[in-house]
Amino acid sequence: MPYSRLHLPHPVERLREGYLGSRICIKCRLTSAKISDELETWSHVTPKNVSFAVASALTMQSPVEKKPGVYTYMAQWPIYSLAWSVRRDKKSRLAVGSFLEDYSNKVEVVQFSQETLDFSTDSRLVFDHPYAPTKLMFFPSEEAMNPDLIATSGDYLRLWEIHDDRIELKALLNGNKSEFNSAITSFDWAQLDARRIATCSVDTTCTIWDVERAAVDTQLVAHDKEVFDISWGGVGIFASVSGDGSARIFDLRDKERSTIIYENPIPDSPLLRLEWNKGDPKLIATVGMDSNKVVILDIRFPTTPILELRKHETSVNAISWAPHVGRHLCSVGDDSRALIWDVASHGFRLDATDEVEPIMWYGSTAEINQARWSPVDLDWIAIAFSNKLQLLKV
Repeated sequence: MPYSRLHLPHPVERLREGYLGSRICIKCRLTSAKISDELETWSHVTPKNVSFAVASALTMQSPVEKKPGVYTYMAQWPIYSLAWSVRRDKKSRLAVGSFLEDYSNKVEVVQFSQETLDFSTDSRLVFDHPYAPTKLMFFPSEEAMNPDLIATSGDYLRLWEIHDDRIELKALLNGNKSEFNSAITSFDWAQLDARRIATCSVDTTCTIWDVERAAVDTQLVAHDKEVFDISWGGVGIFASVSGDGSARIFDLRDKERSTIIYENPIPDSPLLRLEWNKGDPKLIATVGMDSNKVVILDIRFPTTPILELRKHETSVNAISWAPHVGRHLCSVGDDSRALIWDVASHGFRLDATDEVEPIMWYGSTAEINQARWSPVDLDWIAIAFSNKLQLLKV
């Protein structure tokens, strides 16, 4: 059956149709994911003012199936969400979530071997998920002694425990006080305090969960419209973006206030994506609806972007900072390209007419839905499009 992809910040439209009493409209469009026969390639770009050493430091490695540095796993369903494991003993393990227009969806755990360059799967490590998961995250710790957990969002926030031969539901976290559930559009598991998960919802709230107690710690009315993405920036500090077009920072020490650090200059246009730079905490990246532009913000200078990355030809769907480094960002979009940027090499506060060039780009065969940089091995980026999970060696 042909598969139509919903161009939304998260696959929440199916959630709304399934269980909300009244449907909330979001500007969206449906297109068919057309698979072409064009060759998938990495290309290096050495723009003006970027040294060749910077570009060549991201050199591709040995080829597989005539695609240098590109390794593909094909799922049995279209992929929307993905996550890397953080554990040192399972650093090349990933989870992928389906995007099916049915109530029943899937999450699968996949293992990649950097020695054989092959993927391995286990049918016992696939589980059913109500509605398409809007996000996946593994427990954010490198230590193997910690619980092997994965969190998923959709109609609820769920925690699953991974065993060698099965995956079991450990907790279902529900913070709704009304009879109607509010779709969880995204969440972030705090690296510096793994007891906390921050979720955001179409009901305008952000909720901080205490995972150990499986209970709500704090719930805030964060925006005037749906909240689409959320990201931790430090202990007790997070940022969110919304359908009201604003990016805001919250400090849990003062729950009555927030700081607006950016507003979309296009009237009535939502901000859909947000990611705080864990390697350089003064930087945040955000993306607006139907925008080909990635906006880089410095929290020390609210309201004014320090960089605008405008080399995508169509809408940007996902962004991911390189962990621990602070200067590299990957963006992917409907133009079927993954672009890698070095935000530090260009300097900041450029004129609006200045063009910032990516240092590398990759062309796929379909619109790219998702991208995640490996939190353990900086040489790897995972992207998802159609029914493909691809690992890119950079």
